[in-house]
Amino acid sequence: MPRLPLPPPPPPPYLRSWPGREAMLADRARAMEELGRRWLGAPAAVGFWLYAALLAVGWCCVGVALQTFEGGVFPDVLIGGVFLLLGVGALVPAVVLLGLGVRRDRTVRERLRAWGELGPDPAVDARLRAPGRSLGWLLPSFVLAAAGLWTSLGYAATARPGAATYADAAYFIGMGFVMWVVGLLGTVKAVGHYRWAVRLPAGRPAAGYVRQP
Repeated sequence: MPRLPLPPPPPPPYLRSWPGREAMLADRARAMEELGRRWLGAPAAVGFWLYAALLAVGWCCVGVALQTFEGGVFPDVLIGGVFLLLGVGALVPAVVLLGLGVRRDRTVRERLRAWGELGPDPAVDARLRAPGRSLGWLLPSFVLAAAGLWTSLGYAATARPGAATYADAAYFIGMGFVMWVVGLLGTVKAVGHYRWAVRLPAGRPAAGYVRQP
């Protein structure tokens, strides 16, 4: 099923033709609630963590391939090649999808800011601030990023020549880096939502929303 397009930004001031403040606020509420759902809602969370899991599975396959290559025996090399193909096949779409998600989040944030600048709507704005959803993104993302740093730096600090192979180092340091990047993306998303929420206007609606006679 194709993804529905994002709600458009509000029209520029010279094209605004709302008959009154209530009509403007109704359009503002519909657009901002849908944009907020796309940003931090359950579908966004499911997609983000599925892409993150795909990225982790891809790197696991690459790590297995590197470890089998070290043996240099033909069956092992063949098996390693299969795992390498599987890993690349998972890594590439995961990276692309996460990148598209970051770009879409930037667009959502810009459109939320544009709609919010039309003026306050206390009831709608209180729902949009959604501190619980923001915290639900922040906590697991921060924990994952911290675990990724601990995995990478901890392995690098404890590895000893002769006891750890290059394949092991690439696997653990790379997996830690993957965890850190995914956790950082989720943390930035939660912090970005918080910064946007606290900047919602609290004054009168912007001029130019009423249709001129």
